[in-house]
Amino acid sequence: MPGVNAFDKNVDRYEQWFVDNPLAYVSELRAVRELLPTSGSGIEIGIGTGRFAAPLEIKKGIEPSRSMAEVARKRGIEVIHGVAEHLPFADGEFDHALMVTTVCFLDDMDMAFQEARRVLRPGGSFIIGFVDRESPLGREYQDRKDKSAFYQNARFYAVDEVVARLQKNGFGGLAFRQTLFGPLAEMEEVDPVKEGHGEGSFVVVRGEKQ
Repeated sequence: MPGVNAFDKNVDRYEQWFVDNPLAYVSELRAVRELLPTSGSGIEIGIGTGRFAAPLEIKKGIEPSRSMAEVARKRGIEVIHGVAEHLPFADGEFDHALMVTTVCFLDDMDMAFQEARRVLRPGGSFIIGFVDRESPLGREYQDRKDKSAFYQNARFYAVDEVVARLQKNGFGGLAFRQTLFGPLAEMEEVDPVKEGHGEGSFVVVRGEKQ
């Protein structure tokens, strides 16, 4: 995973984003929640500090940054050290798998998606939340990635690219949600969650294991 050392060394800075952008954080949470199954066993891949898993009641995660994982454990989550491309779980172990703002840090997206599919039961759901590269926020992140502690080695993706990889690796029945419709600094309330994509900077897509 590119940049894992940056996450190890900047946990406080990572956590501060959620403190500084509470309206954006809640907007993202709501978008993910709309597509996350309400029952069954789940795993978050790239759990970070547990900022999504904890409120979404996902009890298990995998994370390459030991410092981030330690914070997630304090939030009551079982965290296993590892990477998305080599999940230490049995075939068909979970009903759903979540990945939020992680795709841009993957070493091998196809391998990670194949692993997610492997650990899901037939018909299981794979939910991905990410910043669309073609959105205003995505372009902003691209423009200043060299100055970011986290995004220097990141590769941002457009929605069509993520969709193509999902379909290539055995996921269908896609559903979309979007939010964050303006600059984060100008938010005065939580943004709505809409179906589809192409307007909001934060996109959530759910695919079903075929």
